[in-house]
Amino acid sequence: MKSLPAALILSLSLAGGTVVAGDEPVRTLLTKDLSGVPDREISMILVDYPPGGSSPAHTHQAQAMVYVLEGSIVMQLKDQAPVTLTAGQTFYEGRDGVHLISRNASNSARAKFVVFLAKDKGAPILTPLK
Repeated sequence: MKSLPAALILSLSLAGGTVVAGDEPVRTLLTKDLSGVPDREISMILVDYPPGGSSPAHTHQAQAMVYVLEGSIVMQLKDQAPVTLTAGQTFYEGRDGVHLISRNASNSARAKFVVFLAKDKGAPILTPLK
């Protein structure tokens, strides 16, 4: 169950579709044009990892800011050490960042976080590494 929902999310995002709510770990909350910056937009997504849940390695091609709402998550960018974040903590990923690890740090509790992305208009939320 851990990898199937993430794969579905990735395929929906790559196809330009809307990521839907329900039992899926990623839900788009809002997308708006970035005022004064043509061809750019901001998106806000909610990630809700079940115990032990994770996403495959990916890029965003966006500036991403993370705010942890509950639980704890492990994040790691290429050429950086992994960090464990808990509720109230933040994380930043630059436009060219390669996100190697994004996972729930717990095997028994959920983890939820909000991600704000500044990206090219219509670009996918994330692109899996090959």
